[in-house]
Amino acid sequence: MAITSFPFDSQTVTESQYSSLFREFQDSGVVSAYDAPGFQLGAGAGMTVTVQPGLAILRGHMVQSTAAEVLTVPAASTSARVDRVVLKLDPATNSITLVLKQGTAGSSTPPATTQTDTGIYELALGHIAVGANVASIGSADITATRPVVGHRVGVWATSTRPTSPRKGLLGFNNTLARWEWWDGSVWTDLAPTVSWSSLTGKPATYTPSAHAHQWEDISNPPSSLPPTAHKHPWGDITGTPSTYPPATHSHTWTSVTSKPTTFPPSSHTHSQYLESGDTISWANGTKRAHASQVGGSGTYYAVWVDGSGDFGRNTSSIRYKTNVRDAEVVSGDVLALRPRVYDRRDFEKPDGTPVTGRKDEFGLIAEEVFETLPEIVCFNEEGAIETVRYDLLGVALLPVVQDQERRIAALEARIEELAG
Repeated sequence: MAITSFPFDSQTVTESQYSSLFREFQDSGVVSAYDAPGFQLGAGAGMTVTVQPGLAILRGHMVQSTAAEVLTVPAASTSARVDRVVLKLDPATNSITLVLKQGTAGSSTPPATTQTDTGIYELALGHIAVGANVASIGSADITATRPVVGHRVGVWATSTRPTSPRKGLLGFNNTLARWEWWDGSVWTDLAPTVSWSSLTGKPATYTPSAHAHQWEDISNPPSSLPPTAHKHPWGDITGTPSTYPPATHSHTWTSVTSKPTTFPPSSHTHSQYLESGDTISWANGTKRAHASQVGGSGTYYAVWVDGSGDFGRNTSSIRYKTNVRDAEVVSGDVLALRPRVYDRRDFEKPDGTPVTGRKDEFGLIAEEVFETLPEIVCFNEEGAIETVRYDLLGVALLPVVQDQERRIAALEARIEELAG
C-alpha cells in the first residue's frame, strides 16, 4: 500500500492534491453571509439575469468575481421551462465559470447539476422560471439556491470574540459558559435559560390532548357519579319506545294556555247511585249521594258506604245471609249506654278550607259504647274506633223491650192473682 504525504519544501504538489487538502478545510459554496449579495442572482433587462460579485469554493478550488456579470436567458418557447445558473469547475481548462443551463420545455424541474470527484463539478446558484412566450425575466421568476460557507465553530472569551463575524457564526464563550451565535447585530445565546414569565405567546389555558386514564389510577374517585345536566341527540339513544305514554304528572290551571271559558259536558249517562257495587267519589266535598229528598212510589233502601267509598244497599233478605242464629244481648249492657250532647271539633278540608264543627250534637260516644256493646261499634282502616252503628241500636233494644214486656206481663198476672 502506497503512502503519500504533502505539501513539503522542494516537493511538487499537484492540483488534485491541493484540491483534496483544501476541500477538507471548507465545503463547496459561496463564501459569504447568508443575506450578503455574493454571487446572488437578480433580474436584468429583458431576457437577462445579473450575478453579483462574490467569492466561492468548489471542491477545494476558489473563484472570485469582482464585478457584476450578465447572463442571457435563451428565448422563451410556447411551453414553460425552468433554467438553472451554476458555477462550473472544469479541471481540463483550469477554470471556474458562470454557466446558464437551459431546462426542458414543458418541465417544471430545472436541469440536474454535475458533481464529480475529479472532473466537472457544478455549484447551483439559483433557477429561473421561464414562462411560455415571455419577453422578460422578473425578480419573482428567480429562486436562490446558493449554499453559503465560511462559518467555523470556535472557542473564545468575551474579550477575544471575532471582530468581523459573518451572520450565523457559532462558538463557545468560555467567559459566559454558553454557546452563542452572531445574529448580524449582537452575540445571542444559543440555548438561553427560559423562565415561565419570559415566555411570549403562551396560552391562557391548556386543553389536554385526547387521552385516557385507568379507573384504578384515579385517586379519591366518588362512590357515585350523578350526571350533570346534559342532552343527547335522539339518534344516539338506543332502544327507544314506539309510543310515549306520559308519566303521572299534573298541571296548574294558570299554566294551561288557550283554555276554554266554558266546559260543555260530552254525551254521557249515569247509573242509579244506590245500586249495589256503585262507587261515588267524594271529591266534591259534599258527601251528598243524591237529592235532598225523594218522591214517587219506588222502593227505598238504607245505604252503606265502606272505607273505599263503595255504596251498597242495606239489605235484610235471607237471600243475602248465612249462619243465622239468635243474638244474646244483655239488657244491662244496652241500658248502660249514656246519651250525650257534644260539639264536633273544627277541621280543614283537603283543599285547606277550614270547617267549623257542629255544636250541641246529640248522640253516643263510640268508646263508651264499646265497653258494654262492642257489636255496634265500627273501626277505621288503622284499627281505631270510628263510629257507632246507630242503625243497629234499635235491634239491640229489641231484647230489652221483649224482656220488659215479659216482666210486665208477669207482674200483671201476679197482681190479678193477689186481687182474686
